[in-house]
Amino acid sequence: MEIIIISVFVLGYFLITIEHSIKIDKLIPALAMMGIMWAIIALNHMEVFDINTVTRELEPTYIKKILLHHLGLTAEILIFLLGAMTIVEIIDFFRGFLGIKRLVKTRSKTKILWIFGILAFVLSAIIDNLTATIVLITLLQKIVKERNLKLWYSGLIIIAANAGGAWSPIGDITTTMLWIADKVTPVSLFMYLFIPSLVCMVVPFLIASRLKIFKGEMEIPKEVIDMEENKYGNKMLFIGLGSILFVPIFKTVTGLPPYVGMMLSLAFVATLAEIFSNKKFNLSKVDEDHDKESDHSPVHASLTKIELPSILFFLGILMAVGALESLGILYNFADLINETISNQDVVIVLLGHLSAVIDNVPLVAASIGMFPNVINDPLWHGIAYSAGTGGSMLIIGSAAGVVAMGMEKMDFFWYIKKITIFAMIGFWAGYGTFIFMRDFVL
Repeated sequence: MEIIIISVFVLGYFLITIEHSIKIDKLIPALAMMGIMWAIIALNHMEVFDINTVTRELEPTYIKKILLHHLGLTAEILIFLLGAMTIVEIIDFFRGFLGIKRLVKTRSKTKILWIFGILAFVLSAIIDNLTATIVLITLLQKIVKERNLKLWYSGLIIIAANAGGAWSPIGDITTTMLWIADKVTPVSLFMYLFIPSLVCMVVPFLIASRLKIFKGEMEIPKEVIDMEENKYGNKMLFIGLGSILFVPIFKTVTGLPPYVGMMLSLAFVATLAEIFSNKKFNLSKVDEDHDKESDHSPVHASLTKIELPSILFFLGILMAVGALESLGILYNFADLINETISNQDVVIVLLGHLSAVIDNVPLVAASIGMFPNVINDPLWHGIAYSAGTGGSMLIIGSAAGVVAMGMEKMDFFWYIKKITIFAMIGFWAGYGTFIFMRDFVL
C-alpha cells in the first residue's frame, strides 16, 4: 500500500508542476491527493506513528488523533498567513504602497533597476516575497511603458524578492514553515542568511546593470506623478509593516506560536483602519442592516481579497506530506539520501535546483520530516536559503515568479533565455558565501 500512496503523491506533485500546461489550478490535485492518501491509510488500517513520541499504534482511532496533530501544525501556518495577508490588504485599501512611488524620482533605467531591486529585497522580508512582487510590478506597470524593458525589470524583481524572503521568518512561506516548526530562529536566520541573500541579489543586478537594455533614461508618465494618495496611506503603511515586524518579537518574549502574535497585530491594525475610515467596527456581515456599511469597511474589503486558493493549496500539500511522515516514508527516504550522498551541501544544493521545477512548499515540508537536526543547525539555514532562492531559476519555481508570469504575461522560455542564468549565478554566489560564513565566520 505504501507504493500506492507514494504513487498518488508523485502523480499529484506532477499535476501541480504542470498546472499552467493543463490549465488546472494546483489546489485541485493538492486537495485530491491529500484526501486519497489519508483515505487509503484509513481503509487499510495502516500503521502510523506520532513523530513526537515515535510510538507506533495500530488502533484505527489513532488515525483521527494523528490527523488532528498534522491539522494543528498546518493550521498554525495557515492562520499566520491569513493574518499577514489581511494586514497587507488593509494597507493596500488605504493606498499605502503608493508612497513608494516617491522613491522613484530618477529617469535613469539603471538607477530604477536598483531602486526596484532594493525595494523588492527589503519589502519581501517584511510582507513576504509574493506580496512584494505584486506591489512592485503593479507600480512598475504604471512607470514603465516599454514592453521588453518591463519584462526585464519584472524578471530581476523575482530574483530580488526571493532573495529577500530567504533571510526573514516572515519573508517566504518555506522560511515561515521552518520557523513555526522550531527549526530556526529569526536572529540565527539573519546571522546566517542576510549576507548570502544580499549577495544572491546584488551579483545578478551588477551584471544586469551593464546590459544595453538598462542604458539611458526613460520618460515617467504624467499620471504617475499626479497619482492621488489616501491621507492615511503613509500611516497605515508604517503601522501595518510595524505590526508584522512585531510578531517575531512577540514570539520571542511570550514563547507563544507566531499566529497568536499575528492575530494580535491584525486586531490592532483592523481597529485603526476602522477608526480612520470612520466606519463601525465589523469583521463580517452580521445582519442585513449592516450589509451596506460593512461593504465599505476596510477590514471586510481586505478579507474579500485574500488568496483562498493559495491557503487551500497549502492545506492540501502539508496534510499530504503529513501522511508520508506518519507512515515513516520520509524517514526512510532521509536515511537513503544520507547513505547515498554523504555531503550535506550536495543535498541542499540539489534541493535548491529541484525547487525551480517543483513547488518548494512540499520540498521543505518533506525536509522538516526527514531530518532530525536540532534547532538552528546550519542544515536548516541552508535549506531556507536553497529553497527560497533556488526557485528563481525558473519562472514556475516560486510564488513570486508565478504571479509575475500572470501579471506581465511573461513567457516561460523567454525567462529561461534571459533571466535563468542571472538567477543561477546569484544562487551559487550566495550559497558560496553561506558556506564561507558557516565554516569560517560563524
